[in-house]
Amino acid sequence: MIELGILADDLTGGMMVASLLEREGISCPLVSSIDELESITDSDAQAVVVARKIRLIAPDDARLEAVSTVKALQSIGCKRFYYKYCATFDSTTDGNIGPIAEAMLETLNTKKTVFCPAFPEYTVTIFQGRMFIGSTPLGDSFKQNDPVTPMTNSNLVEVLQSQTSKHVGLISHSMLIKEVESVRSHINKMSSTPFFIADAADDEDLRRLAELTLDWKLTTGADALPIFLARAWQKHNHSSKVTKPKRILSPSPGAEVFIAGSCAKATLRQLDTFEKNHPTFRVDLVAANDDPEYVSKIIMWAKQHIDKGPIAVSSSADLDELSRTQKSLGVGGAASLADKILGEVAHRLFKLGARKFVVAGGETSGQVINSIGIKKVEVSAFDELGGGYCHQSGSDPISFVLKAGALGNDNFFFDAMDRMRQAENII
Repeated sequence: MIELGILADDLTGGMMVASLLEREGISCPLVSSIDELESITDSDAQAVVVARKIRLIAPDDARLEAVSTVKALQSIGCKRFYYKYCATFDSTTDGNIGPIAEAMLETLNTKKTVFCPAFPEYTVTIFQGRMFIGSTPLGDSFKQNDPVTPMTNSNLVEVLQSQTSKHVGLISHSMLIKEVESVRSHINKMSSTPFFIADAADDEDLRRLAELTLDWKLTTGADALPIFLARAWQKHNHSSKVTKPKRILSPSPGAEVFIAGSCAKATLRQLDTFEKNHPTFRVDLVAANDDPEYVSKIIMWAKQHIDKGPIAVSSSADLDELSRTQKSLGVGGAASLADKILGEVAHRLFKLGARKFVVAGGETSGQVINSIGIKKVEVSAFDELGGGYCHQSGSDPISFVLKAGALGNDNFFFDAMDRMRQAENII
């Protein structure tokens, strides 16, 4: 039985939650197309992630994606459903967290769900409905300057309420520490409130929340809550399978590439470290917008270097360059063009023989995976690579390490590539 079917609103987020479940001994493959779900029914999977690039699409389109995903998961006998979004609740005033949750709630014909993006393991917590990154309120953190989804309000009840006509309530820490039945009774009395932001100041709050919502058809949040849901169902179902966490996946002989689209400081440092010793093509989006042959020029450059060692292609930019680009192309125009270029480049580098990719940025990762045509991957257990190591097997295998832009040390590319190389040394 598929205990948990997860809809993730971007690829790196989906990879992380799958890898965290793998760390718990839960077999959890990831698919990027609902058409691949049928192949899961004959496996030992207890969970599955459907990763879709839906965080920033039009709300109506996001609703349709949510409905089709839920129905596909229902068709393979999924027991519980989870909507996974960013741990910093990344969204706009239009959505898509509210619209997607509404669509899933209605499709499942259920009356309530919870929203808990907290990830205490990484100091992301919620108290009295307010999110904190470390000791800093979300609205005062680095997220206030996000170029696409600036998060300027720390009150998640208010943020979610702006995206939905449904009433949004709060399951506070003071409520969570009561007996489960007492909390359930309180929630059941609030029949006109289908959406609840849940506090989580620490892992113990998440454990209580998982026990509270284990039998709910739908829960939502970031990466941490599924861990505690898995522990809860294993506690209540002793026949639940536990698999050995995987650190090394199958080999993918071929050229090595670093694709970067994130503008996070961590990615910029990783690129600078890489460029000290390896060829790097920095995409100028303003120039690319006026040059229909720009991608071909990147590929001509790549042909000169790709057989000699790893190369990088990046649209990442610091604040000054980002401001110049957005002033010329607009925020949406710059992001869309960057995705388009990096997706085309990845596809053509694959044709040149690249089989090991490190990709920085959630949106970029989704674009790369879709452009190369990846449908289903095996995921390694979560570790220092941030849960992004995955592999598609078959006659032409390919491996990836996908990372959120803000994660990883300066040597992340080299650590990731070393892991994929290790697979080729294991017989």
